[in-house]
Amino acid sequence: MNNEEKTQLENLVVAPYIQKATELIGYSRKVGGNQFRHAMATFAILIDYHYVDPILLKASIIHDLIEDARNVNYDDIISIDSDGYEVLQLVLEVTRNGESKSDYLKRIANSGSTRAKILKVADRISNLTDLHRDIFSEEYIKNYLEETLEFVYPIAIEVNENMAYELKDLIDRRRRLIEHCL
Repeated sequence: MNNEEKTQLENLVVAPYIQKATELIGYSRKVGGNQFRHAMATFAILIDYHYVDPILLKASIIHDLIEDARNVNYDDIISIDSDGYEVLQLVLEVTRNGESKSDYLKRIANSGSTRAKILKVADRISNLTDLHRDIFSEEYIKNYLEETLEFVYPIAIEVNENMAYELKDLIDRRRRLIEHCL
C-alpha cells in the first residue's frame, strides 16, 4: 500500500458503519458464521485490492443490511456521517429488489456505477471463498460458478483485472475440486 492509501485509511472512520452492521450478526450463512463476518470479509477484500474510497468501503460493511436485516431505517444510515447519503445510495444500488438473480446481475453489469461493480465483484469473491462441497450440492456449486462466469466475471474484467484473475482462479479451483471428487 502506498503512502497516500495509508493516509486515507488512517483517516477513514468506519466504526459507526461496523456498529450498524452488527445487526447482521443474527443472520447466519449456510457456510457457517453470519452475514456480519461476510460484510467484514468483503471490506477486507476491497482493502486488499487497495480501494480506499470511503463511500465504497463504508457501503461494503453494510452492503447486505437492507436485504437481510429487518426494519432498516434509511434515515439511520444517512445520519451516520456526511457520507451516509452516498453510502445508502450505493447499498441500494447493489440491493436486489425482487429481481431474478440474472436480472439483478445484468442490471449491475449494464447500468451499475463503477463503485457498485467493484462492490459486487468483492462480494462474489467472498462468496466463492465460502463455497464448500460439504455445505452446497454439486449442482448448486456448478450453477453458481456458471452464473459467476457469465455475469460477474465480465464485470470484474471491466473494473479490475486483478480481481478478475482471482475470480477466474476461484472458479477454476472449485470446478477442479468438483471434478476430482466425482
